[in-house]
Amino acid sequence: MTSVRTFFVLAAASVLPLAACAEVAGEADGDTSDASTASGAQADSLTVGTTDVVTALDPAGSWDLGSAVLHGQIYRWLLTSEPGSTDPVPDVAETAEFTAPDEYTVTIRPDQKFANGNDLTASDVKFSFERLVGINDPNGPAQLLGDLKSIETPDDHTVVFLLNSDNNVLWPQILTSPAGYILDEESFPADNLATDAEIVEANAFGGQYAMTNYSANQHAVMTRNDLYDGLLGSAQTKDVTFQYYTDASNLKLDIEQGQVDVAYRTLGATAVADLANKDGVKVHLGPGAELRYFVFNAETAPYGSATDEPDPDKALAVRQAVADLVDREALAEDVYQGTYQPVYSVVPSALDGAVDSYLDAYGDGSGGPDAERAADRLSEAGVETPVTLNLQYNNDHYGESAADEYAMIKSQLEADGLFTVNVQSTVWSEYSNGYRNDEYPLYQLGWFTDYPDADNYLNLVYGSDAVESILGKANEDPTTNELIEQSRLETDAAARADLLGQAQDALADYLPIVPLLQGQDVIVARSNVQGVEETQDPSFRFRVGLLSKTD
Repeated sequence: MTSVRTFFVLAAASVLPLAACAEVAGEADGDTSDASTASGAQADSLTVGTTDVVTALDPAGSWDLGSAVLHGQIYRWLLTSEPGSTDPVPDVAETAEFTAPDEYTVTIRPDQKFANGNDLTASDVKFSFERLVGINDPNGPAQLLGDLKSIETPDDHTVVFLLNSDNNVLWPQILTSPAGYILDEESFPADNLATDAEIVEANAFGGQYAMTNYSANQHAVMTRNDLYDGLLGSAQTKDVTFQYYTDASNLKLDIEQGQVDVAYRTLGATAVADLANKDGVKVHLGPGAELRYFVFNAETAPYGSATDEPDPDKALAVRQAVADLVDREALAEDVYQGTYQPVYSVVPSALDGAVDSYLDAYGDGSGGPDAERAADRLSEAGVETPVTLNLQYNNDHYGESAADEYAMIKSQLEADGLFTVNVQSTVWSEYSNGYRNDEYPLYQLGWFTDYPDADNYLNLVYGSDAVESILGKANEDPTTNELIEQSRLETDAAARADLLGQAQDALADYLPIVPLLQGQDVIVARSNVQGVEETQDPSFRFRVGLLSKTD
């Protein structure tokens, strides 16, 4: 997920296996922390540092990774996943199943309570979902509930979700997403967002932690919620503080000096590489679901429909030639020093159904660039070279290395004289509006998963008459859309995987975006912190309650 969201009416999913987590030991010679801390006393407090930004404590008013990480500690879902798995399983729920093709019934475990002592009942569930849809905040995740028709609560422990479509096999995953948090109807206003202060005062938290003090994007102080009895069990550490940083260099210094116990998002590649060789810290690399890519605006990119020389064939040739020239390996190694990996689909390779559709179709067919192939495409389409490309990127939302990333992309595209690239950076407050308003012919975007399924990434390009994808109607392709629609209704796992693969192939053919890199989940922790690996899986759900440290 990111501040950029996909919009969709319904979706489908598969249950995904966990890709194995990898750990990069960062101890210098002589660091025997694993042995020395095993017998130490467990500490009561833990500090997590991050450069992420929280939009709001109210889940109805935020749909971004920084907010989701914090929300995941203090709120709770009907369904969640066990560490090491992406399978939706009951949490607040006792049972959950389709009782009809368009009817999903959940029974709630008895005696569930919020941290303030209020009972958690079916009425709270109905309230939470209807509130999210009703408020429909532009920064919130209400679009994820596009397939929800209505909710019935025949008793205090039963919730029936009535859906617009039949066989929406992704609905259990939707219930684990940022749209699925269960709130206390006695503490949250029904028609508008609660303020941060009101939420802290109400103490209506259902997760492993209850928040006791919050200053927006400065610090969040939490203590173990003793009334939580969910799937994850009691939080390992009693008190946790999230410390928010505006400068990644300060975060690096504090984790190195022990002022912070865990650094979770986002240290630059150079900082991570340096910390890997420091005494007293470890760099943990797990499977990630982050995607970095750039977009061609179908209207304003070269030969687009709104340009002075609209020509679909020439526009496609330009896109193809660009895809031929990108060297992902160089970006991954030279800019990101291995913390990112090349990706040849819009779906990260850690997820079921990922197909390397761009690998054979572009470049040398093995992942490298091919200038001759690019030149032939342009020549055959009658495109005069060099072609001018205006490429926009953002440097305060997608990490400090974005400048180096796009400087290298410019160099790659210009190396053989086929393109002249004008690269410009814009601050996020302007950038997020600029690309939505079609101001940028080519522009950078990034993506984090709402739920771990290929569908969530293919929705980058999906749109319909009701709602529109983030790339806009002009970038839609009927073939791809039809394949995505079919995959959402396919209950056979093998048949669905085939449809998802076909959709990725179709997407690579009409080429509205060029996927570049997939990010690993990078967590830097002090050597006396345990449980990091348990938080790293393709669900991309950071569970601080699994972490502990020894004094």
